[in-house]
Amino acid sequence: MPERYEYPPTEFDPQPRRARATGQRRRYFPLLLGLAAFVAIADHVSKKFITHRLPVGRSHTVIPGILNITHVLNTGAAFSFLADTASPDLVLRGLILFSVAAVLIVGVMLIRSCNCLSLTCIALALILGGAVGNLYDRIVYHYVIDFIGFHIGPYHWPDFNFADSAIVIGACLLMIEIIRPQPEPRS
Repeated sequence: MPERYEYPPTEFDPQPRRARATGQRRRYFPLLLGLAAFVAIADHVSKKFITHRLPVGRSHTVIPGILNITHVLNTGAAFSFLADTASPDLVLRGLILFSVAAVLIVGVMLIRSCNCLSLTCIALALILGGAVGNLYDRIVYHYVIDFIGFHIGPYHWPDFNFADSAIVIGACLLMIEIIRPQPEPRS
């Protein structure tokens, strides 16, 4: 029986492209997942450090007039939004549900669209790690531990944590990616 000749793939054959993308995804996905895990673990370790070193409500000045470390328990959302509500259990359940949905959506986006180390993929990994870090706090403690207090003179930014920083940096990277002009496709 004669040997069957295999023709090399052409650029019109979608299968090799799909195989390449899957191979690349397998190649870079562990790095992106590692970045998300690093953010979540660093957030957890920093919160444990603050919890063991500084009583709730106490503050330590790092840079006078600019940066304080203050142990704060945030029962609300970002910037303590909804912290003083009449039904804290309902708010907690809503925030946990929202956080789980965010983790799932960002995780799926990371899996489906990140076949390289693009700015978008790095941003999604940062957001995923930050969301997991804060979700852990909400589930285990029913509040999020915040400790970074930034202020300039009388202007005070609400206290935040490492996870919040990663989420904001990730969101800024996504905005840069959206605003930045895209290169012309090669013909």
